Amino acid sequence: MFCTNNINMTPEAQARQHIDQKLEQAGWAVQDRKAVNLSAALGVAVREYHTNTGPADYVLFVDRKLVGVIEAKKTPQAKTLLSLRARANVTSCQA
Repeated sequence: MFCTNNINMTPEAQARQHIDQKLEQAGWAVQDRKAVNLSAALGVAVREYHTNTGPADYVLFVDRKLVGVIEAKKTPQAKTLLSLRARANVTSCQA
């Protein structure tokens, strides 16, 4: 469970903050798409990365190679967000 210091954050911003924290705890360097440095760490997660089909919530790179995509979705029952992985079975990366 996560807490936010800003109750005025949108649900999307709160979810992004939560996902960022989880990725960082797993050893990923989380970056904004406007300031991408794929050499910053072995594992880099880039927020709102543009793809051929539109922006992905997060795109994961290991050793500068694309290994996965995370799309956050709200579940209707619990109204929580789930991270869905595509393209790879990457769950963590230690730099």
